[in-house]
Amino acid sequence: MKPLKRPTRRALLVVHVCAAASWLGVTLGLLALALNASTSKSLATTESSVQSMKVFTDWLVLPSALLTFVTGVVLSLGTAWGLARHRWVLTKLLLTAATTTASVFALRPGVNEAAEITSGGGSLNAPLDLVMGPAVSLCAYLLMMALSVLKPWGLTRRGRRLRGGVTSRKALDERSLRQTA
Repeated sequence: MKPLKRPTRRALLVVHVCAAASWLGVTLGLLALALNASTSKSLATTESSVQSMKVFTDWLVLPSALLTFVTGVVLSLGTAWGLARHRWVLTKLLLTAATTTASVFALRPGVNEAAEITSGGGSLNAPLDLVMGPAVSLCAYLLMMALSVLKPWGLTRRGRRLRGGVTSRKALDERSLRQTA
C-alpha cells in the first residue's frame, strides 16, 4: 500500500483512537452493568441491567470493534509500522480480531439469552457468566493500549528481512556509524 499522507494518517489515527476509547468505554459500561446484575437482589434491577447490556451489545460493541479493526489495519498498512513488521502491531491485530470474534459469537449471544430469561420473569442461573466476557475484554483492551504506548518486542522475521537483514540493535548501531575524517 502507498504510504498515507500526513493529514490522512493523522485523521485516521484520531478516528482509531476514538473508536478504541469508545470500545473500552462500552466494555467498562458492560462490566458495571454485569456486576450490578450479578450482585443485585432485586429482579427488576437485574432485568434492567441485562436489558441495558443488550442495547450496548446490539448497538455499540460491534461498530466500535469493527471501526477500531479497520482503521488499525489501514494505519498499519499505510505507515512504516507495517501489518506484520513489528510484533506489537501483529499482537494488537490478533487480539483485536479475537476480541471482536468473541464479542460476536460469545458476548452477544450470552447477553441476548440472559435478556430473554430476565424479561420472561426468570432468574439467571449463573449471572457471573455475564461478568466474564467484559472482564476478559477489558484486560485485552488495556494490554493493547499498553502495547500501543510501549511498542515492545522489536521486529518480526519479516520485518527484519524487509529492513535488510539486520537482526540486532548492536548490528544496526555498527552499520549506522559514519566514517569521519
